Amino acid sequence: MEKKYAETPLMKQYYSIKAQYPDALLLFRAGDFYETFGDDAEIASRVLGITLTKRANGSAATVPLAGFPHHAVDNYMPKLVTAGYRVAICEQLEDPKKAKGIVKRGVVELVTPGVSYHDNVLQYKENSYLAAISFGKGGRAGVAILDVSTGEFYASEGKLDYIEKLISNFSPKEIVYKRSDNEQYKELFGDRYFTYRLDDWAFNETSAREKLVKQLDVQSLKGFGVESMVLAVTAAGAVLYYLEYTVHTELGHINSISRLDSDKYVWVDRYSIRNLELFYPLSEGGVSLTDVLDRTACPMGARMLRRWISLPLRDAQKIGERHDVVSKLLNNIELQNALIDNLTEVGDLERIIGKVAAGRVNPREVVQLAKSLTNSANIKSLCSEIETAKRIADLGEVVERIGKVVLPEPALQPGKGSIIAYEVDKELDELRRISSHGKDFLLEIQQREIERTGITSLKISYNSVFGYYIEVRNAHKDKVPTEWIRKQTLVNAERYITQELKDYEEKILGAEGRITEIEARIFAELVVWLQGSVAQAKQTANAIAEIDTLCSFARVAKENRYCRPVMSDTDVIDIKDGRHPVIETRLPIGEPYIPNDVYLDSQNQQIIIITGPNMAGKSALLRQTALIVLMAQIGCYVPAREANIGVVDRIFTRVGASDNISQGESTFMVEMLESANILNNISGSSLVLLDEIGRGTSTYDGISIAWAMVEYLHSKPAARTMFATHYHELNEMENQFERIRNYNVSVREVEKRVIFLRKLVRGGTEHSFGIHVAKMAGMPNSVVDRAKRVLAELEKQRTGKVDVAIATEKPIQLSFIQLEDPTIMSIKKQIKGLDVNNLTPIEALNKLDEIKKILG
Repeated sequence: MEKKYAETPLMKQYYSIKAQYPDALLLFRAGDFYETFGDDAEIASRVLGITLTKRANGSAATVPLAGFPHHAVDNYMPKLVTAGYRVAICEQLEDPKKAKGIVKRGVVELVTPGVSYHDNVLQYKENSYLAAISFGKGGRAGVAILDVSTGEFYASEGKLDYIEKLISNFSPKEIVYKRSDNEQYKELFGDRYFTYRLDDWAFNETSAREKLVKQLDVQSLKGFGVESMVLAVTAAGAVLYYLEYTVHTELGHINSISRLDSDKYVWVDRYSIRNLELFYPLSEGGVSLTDVLDRTACPMGARMLRRWISLPLRDAQKIGERHDVVSKLLNNIELQNALIDNLTEVGDLERIIGKVAAGRVNPREVVQLAKSLTNSANIKSLCSEIETAKRIADLGEVVERIGKVVLPEPALQPGKGSIIAYEVDKELDELRRISSHGKDFLLEIQQREIERTGITSLKISYNSVFGYYIEVRNAHKDKVPTEWIRKQTLVNAERYITQELKDYEEKILGAEGRITEIEARIFAELVVWLQGSVAQAKQTANAIAEIDTLCSFARVAKENRYCRPVMSDTDVIDIKDGRHPVIETRLPIGEPYIPNDVYLDSQNQQIIIITGPNMAGKSALLRQTALIVLMAQIGCYVPAREANIGVVDRIFTRVGASDNISQGESTFMVEMLESANILNNISGSSLVLLDEIGRGTSTYDGISIAWAMVEYLHSKPAARTMFATHYHELNEMENQFERIRNYNVSVREVEKRVIFLRKLVRGGTEHSFGIHVAKMAGMPNSVVDRAKRVLAELEKQRTGKVDVAIATEKPIQLSFIQLEDPTIMSIKKQIKGLDVNNLTPIEALNKLDEIKKILG
């Protein structure tokens, strides 16, 4: 930040700290407020809607100032992070009352879009991933992906298109990369993510490997399968460096790293993720596949469901193991209900463990930890026949220790109320008794001294000068014990103090502060002890999340009448009475979804060309096929009567229209980019779903592109393909290519009205009924009637037959320039007469100039 203001000692301190985090917004703790200054203040004022003022700096100069109460940080700070700002939280590192001179301050945490433990920043059903990308030679790169709040850590490397696909699937909140890789990064990702560029040395392989080995507490990385993945290891090391830079150093829960192999998971590119609406609907108020399948009972299960949808399995056996568990739960409703009851009480065990490891857990979360582990033990006993449950660790000792040390309903933090249970610390119990029963204790002393001295009028009182004292009327002075110390003489009485009263005074006056100190110490000791169980608790959380996800699958299967798919390594996809899992849940009550059969293989029916009118359901049929296959391969039952699914390695969809104007890409360009991505990445085990290819350009161009693409798909490795189109000319391809079959989505025309039957039947069709759809949309009748006449004339022109009634109407101008225009005819005649092969460049330019003059 530019120093353009006069500096007081406080501002000098501010600037010195700000210089360490120049690209972060600094929340500077000053007493009971977090203050921002200068440019930061102007940003904070705008984003948070707080007042912007000015602070005098001991001279005529002033500095912009905006602040908010420190206790409101959980409300304000997330707004800044969500807006894309990095927020450095600068705290007072010593008690202001004990400080000599200016209070010592320092940044205790740098919160970024991808690095945070704060509940108000994190989405409880979504992971908050930080990714690092290390670009290499030959079009390759490594990637590391971490959720610091849960400890999930992944790494992989490969070609850039694979890395781009992984990033799209995980959708990180923030990406870090080398400054020198800026051009490569922008070319691959553009401006799709929040980013931060690190100095190149942060991506040094040697130091990265050392950091990773130290973090995972191992001698080598062989056990994790990443030893030889230089680019991935470099990226992982950069992630750990970035955590250090953001002042996140307590990372005991990051104790493993998982290798992501391209041959283990289905490739679903970002276009298909969007087109299939896997996580977010394309239209406002819509529903995604995740919305339909998510019946999870705890946040961990919801996050795991999203990961499974991002990374469907390719191993038929492992998929079958998930289906086996769903089957057991589906056939045992009592078990399912008992699991749901316990899962609901588990809470976000995963993130609580992360906070324990980081030393950021509060007392209420520790109580929730004990509750979660108790319910986890119940789940293990309920699921004795399910293999996943065996990974649930026995952490009864942790539950018992928490129960003994922490109150059942503790305050949020020490100093805000009681948190430690009774009989944990004798001094704490005594201080509480003194603090809460002070008057009773004084009365005990008073009564005891009356009995001991015989002075019946003796009384104990307090003032701010002498503290606690015993007052004795002059008539009883001779009964005062010798060990009492006279402090004040009054007209009719004397005031005394005793050692017991002085000791009590120190205790009662310092009781509250001392109670806070003791409780904070005991709680901190408990957290350190709990950190020894982080690995086991994390394993337990992962198992619970998996059981919750499979239980969700069982609930959805029961509610929506799904069937268990038969998985195989064949090339057959055979779906009987398949339905769209999202659309069927959105239909009006009583309106059934019309199911359809789909059969694909690589030998006989590799490519299905589907024609039919608008609104007949072609796009829905394509999407439902992709979703059924994807659901099957994540381990879920599917919306069909029967389904035999030969495992696919990649799912590609080109459905719907969109543009990317900010990057200068038209709708047609986006369509071609997505189509090129498909053709360049397919294999013989892929599933390809294409809708209306070529519609963004002229008819003949579109038909040509569509025809060529279908030919390409037929000639290359036999990717199973469904191709929906209005280009009826493509029906001819069935006669020329052995593995292409024509289908259409049938309709019935009754009294000039179209009834959509939404049933896929064999054979092509030449009717699109676009004008009928226009009428249904509310197009003016005059436009609809005229469109019908234009259509009829065009069809007659194509066949050479002209309708007399239509011919009497005003001619239809089919181009910007009438071809009968004399000027145009003259130019055509000249061009036709040219001998292009023997025309010199000078002659060509002269002829062009001549034509230009004719056009005026």
